[in-house]
Amino acid sequence: MKDWVIGVIGGSGLYDLDGLTDRRAQKLDSPWGAPSDVLVTGEMEGVRLVFLPRHGQGHRLPPTDINARANIDVLKRAGCTDLISVSAVGSLREELPPGTFVVVDQFIDRTVARPSSFFGPGLVAHVSLADPVCPVLSSAAASACRAAGATTVEGGTYVAIEGPQFSTRAESELFRSWGCSVIGMTAMPEARLAREAELPYASVCMVTDYDCWREETAHVEVAEILATMRGNAETARRMLGELVRALPQTRPASPIDSGLDRAVVTDPAVRDPVLVAKLAGICPRLFSPDANG
Repeated sequence: MKDWVIGVIGGSGLYDLDGLTDRRAQKLDSPWGAPSDVLVTGEMEGVRLVFLPRHGQGHRLPPTDINARANIDVLKRAGCTDLISVSAVGSLREELPPGTFVVVDQFIDRTVARPSSFFGPGLVAHVSLADPVCPVLSSAAASACRAAGATTVEGGTYVAIEGPQFSTRAESELFRSWGCSVIGMTAMPEARLAREAELPYASVCMVTDYDCWREETAHVEVAEILATMRGNAETARRMLGELVRALPQTRPASPIDSGLDRAVVTDPAVRDPVLVAKLAGICPRLFSPDANG
């Protein structure tokens, strides 16, 4: 058994994982509310996987109503050491046609209605988000995408919008002028929260369409997106198999594993005990009842 527990957050089109052995459903409670769905755990190629459909089975949750804090919390409580996010996106670049897989390395957050931190009054922390993904995990994911047969681009900027509407043409052109590569509605605040939970995170983005900047395909239709999405989802499943097969037997330590050691600024004597208790799931080393904090 390899020394990894990979959490997989499945986006639009990826609502389940095939090929898991010792498959089980696991329902975990979170002090942050209800996660998107029950977790599905199992093994693949000697690696334990924990799968969570971001939108819930049947795609019942719109982007704004996804409880990202609860999702990250239960994945950490389930023992995940690393997270792979799989999401459907629109392309902001001519050279990124539908069917391309983009393993992004930067984000611009344009969401406005979602809690974006586990911390708050009574316990303040400031994690570094200069490099919001794990370079080692992202490189492994990109290699796995290629091995699965996907046209793969390594690196790029994901702009996250609130949704659920697609962007206007003016917005799309603005995001292009900023140098963004792809556009989606779910990677933020998910990536922020993964960093606060000390979980190395990689974001595999499956291009389903050109965003509306491209006049030849300006009017995005959900039916067209769904057709591309189905093909992308099959490739994503193969990608995960390739990824876990290629992982080394022993997971190397990552600086992200202990990122909160350098981020928490509130004196232990004045920390809010209620918030401390809620944070025990994302970092038991610092916030469990027997931690020295």
